[in-house]
Amino acid sequence: MNRHEFFQTSLISSLMDGVYEDEMSIGELLSHGSFGIGTFNALDGEMIILDGRCFQLRSDGTTRPAAMSQFTPYATVTNFVPSHRLEITRPLHRPDLSKLIDGLLPSANYMYALRIRGHVEWVTTRTVVEQAKPFRPMVQATDGEEVVRLEEVDGTFVGFRTPVYQQGISVPGCHVHFIDEGRTHGGHVVDFEISSGSVEVCVGTDLQLRLPLTTEFERADLAPEDLADQVARTEHARS
Repeated sequence: MNRHEFFQTSLISSLMDGVYEDEMSIGELLSHGSFGIGTFNALDGEMIILDGRCFQLRSDGTTRPAAMSQFTPYATVTNFVPSHRLEITRPLHRPDLSKLIDGLLPSANYMYALRIRGHVEWVTTRTVVEQAKPFRPMVQATDGEEVVRLEEVDGTFVGFRTPVYQQGISVPGCHVHFIDEGRTHGGHVVDFEISSGSVEVCVGTDLQLRLPLTTEFERADLAPEDLADQVARTEHARS
């Protein structure tokens, strides 16, 4: 196994505490990787990066190309180099596919980027809505998000699977976004059924972490006692 680097700007614990602004531009982010996910300043939608192109996924389920001048308070990217692959030859729901991926991974102790492409019978997504100052904590900001359902589409899931020991740095477990083949619809994945396609895995052995130089980050509570519960509440509601 060769060394491979993931790049991340800011911390999930910072996002949980309502630090939704930073000066990391999309243009700068793309200099660190051509594949990834994240969000935009003020939580103005979800982010997906494929083949060096960044898309903004909106709360109504639509997407649009992101501008290089937009900013992100949290994102993870890499240059995707697949090392493991499996074919999907029968209908699978998210938990079933997750079990197959578990069997594909060499260890639970590394980071993994996941690219899943194929025909989706249906997929449900939720997407954060742009927030206004004073920013609320993320558990409040994501409460009541609308679920959008797409049926009979071809598309790509982009995600990262992170070890539990990275709690507070990244989202432990699997964090996945979806975009359709036409790049017109997508969001943060709740559940899905995929009937055919492929799973590709890129192993991450190194993490480059960039922290914001802002007053809000300096004052953020990055280690609350209920951090694991906060992350679980936002992710279980949204993923």
